[in-house]
Amino acid sequence: MTPALAIDRLRVTFDEFVALKDVSLTVAPGESFGLVGESGSGKSTLLRAVAGLAPVTGGSIEVNGKRLGEKRDKEFYRQVQMVFQDPYGSLHPRQTVDRLLLEPLAIHGFDDTEKRIARALDEVGLGSSFRFRYSHQLSGGQRQRVAIARALILEPSILLLDEPTSALDASVQAEVLNLLEQVRAARKLTFIMVSHDLAVVTHMCDRLMVMQHGQEVELLSSADLATRNVAQDYTRSLLTASEGFRRSA
Repeated sequence: MTPALAIDRLRVTFDEFVALKDVSLTVAPGESFGLVGESGSGKSTLLRAVAGLAPVTGGSIEVNGKRLGEKRDKEFYRQVQMVFQDPYGSLHPRQTVDRLLLEPLAIHGFDDTEKRIARALDEVGLGSSFRFRYSHQLSGGQRQRVAIARALILEPSILLLDEPTSALDASVQAEVLNLLEQVRAARKLTFIMVSHDLAVVTHMCDRLMVMQHGQEVELLSSADLATRNVAQDYTRSLLTASEGFRRSA
């Protein structure tokens, strides 16, 4: 089976700083794959490298068997879409929801725009009443639903999810995560998800990579993480940190 995403010895360098150091991973079609680690570990940089937003200085990236070049073409963005961390910053403040959803359809030459916009809004639980609102008229959770709708409207096969719920309240986080799970099951999507929250990754992902200093620490299944069946001390320290503050007796 051809992997949905295959990364081989990927290296990303900003000036003289090496942000990713020969990272390799393979994600199967329909799999949900997690990337975890402390801030600065290279998780988001890896997603941005796949999306063409970070400078690849070594290694290779393949999407559905096709090796990516330095620039991404329209076909790539039909297959791969990204949902960013901040729903407040990822939507244009002077565009209505309708305009935000219409733009990618116009770029890719779709004719059935009315049908696709209505379906996208319904799919993320908003409906047509939100179509002509501006982003400042929406809550954080609603904005992130619009961002997800925009990512889904081209019917990609892969979603890159960069901390998609970390800027949201806890109750809204659960709603958005449930929405993503429903969408993945319905569309048989492949997810690559970055998160600081180990509980979220354990719940959402089949497998995960633990990263530190731009490198792989270890690969685990979500079951291994849930049962603390880990090999590296760094992963154990992440698990301990995820338990939060405990008052001593």
